[in-house]
Amino acid sequence: MVAVEKKPWIETPLIESAPLSKTAGCRVFLKLELLQPSGSFKSRGIGNFIRTTLRHPSNKGKNLHFFISSGGNAGLAAVIAARDLGCSCTVVVPLSTKPMMVQKLWNVGATDIVQVGASWFEADTHLRKTFIENQDVSKTGTENVYVPPFDHPDVWAGAGTLIEEVAKQLPARENEGGPFPADVVICSVGGGGLFNGVVGALGRHIEAQKGSEAAAAGRKVRVLAAETKGADSLALSLREQSLQSLPAITSLATSLGALQVAPQAFKYAQSPPAGVDVVSVVRSDAEAARGLVRLSDEHRLEVELACGISVDLGSSAKLKESVSDLTPESRVVVVVCGGSNISAETIAEYRQKLADGWA
Repeated sequence: MVAVEKKPWIETPLIESAPLSKTAGCRVFLKLELLQPSGSFKSRGIGNFIRTTLRHPSNKGKNLHFFISSGGNAGLAAVIAARDLGCSCTVVVPLSTKPMMVQKLWNVGATDIVQVGASWFEADTHLRKTFIENQDVSKTGTENVYVPPFDHPDVWAGAGTLIEEVAKQLPARENEGGPFPADVVICSVGGGGLFNGVVGALGRHIEAQKGSEAAAAGRKVRVLAAETKGADSLALSLREQSLQSLPAITSLATSLGALQVAPQAFKYAQSPPAGVDVVSVVRSDAEAARGLVRLSDEHRLEVELACGISVDLGSSAKLKESVSDLTPESRVVVVVCGGSNISAETIAEYRQKLADGWA
């Protein structure tokens, strides 16, 4: 039975990190998206897409089967959202997907898992051609629905709900500092689903504050768009001043491995909404590993490299290279976006590599 009123994501905690704040020289808050049902922020965006699709009047009474291409995290979010909303979901993954992730997809209730292609792009192409473009609903009685992993307004709107939560969760300022209660938001950028959600929601929040004392302060919110070298498709597009594709993904942070960001992500980075500034930051895989190791040590939380890069950026003295006017009272929110392709053994491996001089 379809339960379209249920939200397939949760409100996650926002905690202030004393050890990370000490290193960064400002107040660092962690938005714990790794606690979502799927283990990552993708529960919001993909969950919102599936829920919105089911609630659309044109789909009333239809038997829908959702299909998503994924290296893992988007697939987990789709399967769990579909399961919780009472419908089916099949995941198409590239052959490079680790057995651990494939097993997780089965464990949470995937209807089927198809492994094909050398990359996400090839898996996605197979999905579209095989299950979406040539389907015959009159024969099967079921309509197959393509779930975009990151490039869709409903996905962005879902991701943006975390900004609404942060606005409520941050402690009140003693003095007004601007139309949003944080000075900086740091998020990882892969295809741009999270980034689009964050920037769009900040723009809407600031617009809604027009005329208030906070808005009159005029201070912009900075969004640091964090990528790892070798998965830096947004940074490449900004350098070239046009939407570009990477020739290949060479970063170990494969969850950031979109050869090209969503066009809207490039637009937002070039021309964000009023009251928002975007700063592109690219760091190494080693720095991403340092972030996830530190998060594990300081807060007993496990995340992927794709998330570790934002953690390291937000907990490093180097933060002032990107935001030069930080003060001890400045508020920095790190979106701890999570990811399920991680284990204690992998963290131990990264810890050793860092000790051996990985940089």
